[in-house]
Amino acid sequence: MESIHRFTRKALTAEEVYTFPLVLCDNEIDRDMERFTVDALADLATLFIGKTGLFDHSMESRDQTARIFKAECVTDPERTTSVGEPYTFIRAVAYMPRTEKNQSLIEEIDSGIKKEVSVGCAVAEVTCSICGTDVRHAPCAHRKGEVYDGVPCHHILDVPTDAYEWSFVAVPAQRSAGVTKRFRTDNVASGSEVAALRKQIAALEEEAKLGKAYRASLLSETIRLGLSALPQMDGKVLQSACEKLSAEELQAFSKCFAAQAHQQTPVHLQLFSGDPHSDTNNAFKI
Repeated sequence: MESIHRFTRKALTAEEVYTFPLVLCDNEIDRDMERFTVDALADLATLFIGKTGLFDHSMESRDQTARIFKAECVTDPERTTSVGEPYTFIRAVAYMPRTEKNQSLIEEIDSGIKKEVSVGCAVAEVTCSICGTDVRHAPCAHRKGEVYDGVPCHHILDVPTDAYEWSFVAVPAQRSAGVTKRFRTDNVASGSEVAALRKQIAALEEEAKLGKAYRASLLSETIRLGLSALPQMDGKVLQSACEKLSAEELQAFSKCFAAQAHQQTPVHLQLFSGDPHSDTNNAFKI
């Protein structure tokens, strides 16, 4: 009761309050393809003490229903996450007054109807699991949910800066913990920032088009020079091999093929005398 009295204006008896345990969030990849680090969970456990419970993140004071008075970060050594970490979660305990108004909610909690919860918090770092880029400041090309070399891409949430609230929700995102969470950041992009980002994306898309056109031209030229340098080479085989090369590799092969082709069929001027030191004009006389 001493922990609860930190948040009440008067001392309450055990008969006057109803307490219930919660699993707020864990370090497993959730349905949004995001996960908290273990260090982030440890920090969040402290930040969530004293935070109020709502319904569906309504942010309305009339929907305040309970308050967390105890929270801790717990690791289950017998359970492993999909990324190979020991399963870790935040176990919290909340309280609410036993009133006539809360009686139906208490019954729903006891019967397992009200069970899943979602947290609202802010983090300073959101990194890509594939390349380690902080996607809040420098978005990368990897997409959450897609698989790269057998590894599913997801975002890693770290360095919590604040915990806002937790809510009862209907659909959980974190399957193993049976809870859900809502990710929020400290900074919300302004209209001008969104416009600038769209302009940057448009410029990158245009550069990508030019890059594709250049590579197609380079591929065609490399195949042409390759067939000239290696006339015995099958055209389809050469094309198949060149299509797998990068632009830098195509440039190198193109240069090599051009030199080889020149050695086999050197180009001469039509009116070349054959003697570079001749000072007569006989070669140009018809």
